[in-house]
Amino acid sequence: MADPLYRRVLLKISGEALMGTQDYGLDPAMVDRIAGEIKSVHALGGQVALVIGGGNIFRGLSGTATGMERATADYMGMLATVINSLAMQAALERLQVPTRVLSALPISAVCEPYIRRRAVRHMEKNRVVIFAAGTGNPFFTTDTAAALRASEMGCEVLLKATKVDGVYSADPMKVPDARRYERLNYMEVLSRDLKVMDAAAISLARENRIPILVFSIFEPGAFAEVVSGRGRFTMICDA
Repeated sequence: MADPLYRRVLLKISGEALMGTQDYGLDPAMVDRIAGEIKSVHALGGQVALVIGGGNIFRGLSGTATGMERATADYMGMLATVINSLAMQAALERLQVPTRVLSALPISAVCEPYIRRRAVRHMEKNRVVIFAAGTGNPFFTTDTAAALRASEMGCEVLLKATKVDGVYSADPMKVPDARRYERLNYMEVLSRDLKVMDAAAISLARENRIPILVFSIFEPGAFAEVVSGRGRFTMICDA
């Protein structure tokens, strides 16, 4: 495997990716497989941070649909991301990858509170850092949290792991002839409403000039390939 093209990266994984073939919760085999993908990049010498969604356990918007107050539902979703983050930490440490979970909501019994300088120091010491509990505020998605943390950590790139190998004009699972894009700029993503990440995340990445690479986490070895500048992915940037 070639040396990494990007030395400090943030990987955004949806909670649904951790379900594997299940309908709910965590699939241990899938968690272990993704941990293996992360280890392969860590072994190349790359500094890796993660943001994991919580949709496999609880999604704030689904809570509001049942009449729950939005802020309360979003806080519940943040706690779901902490569960996923702890599961990923356990899987990584079984692979001998040093890992720290930093939560935007203080939960000192199980993880560290998020402090930017502490997080940067962990990455400098080649520990994988998992950012849990989103931004710590309701009404913001974990996509926005990923763009925010990537900006704060000075990451060279934000990688969005999905079920498909890039950005398409429509869901290729439902529209077989959907067009695949090799490269887009931020405004094209917003104006075409391509649903890569929410508008706040795209705008934040654009403002801080952080490229977004969209790739399939279900393709074995894809994470290391993309970090090395190879493989199939869609790049979103202005340059």
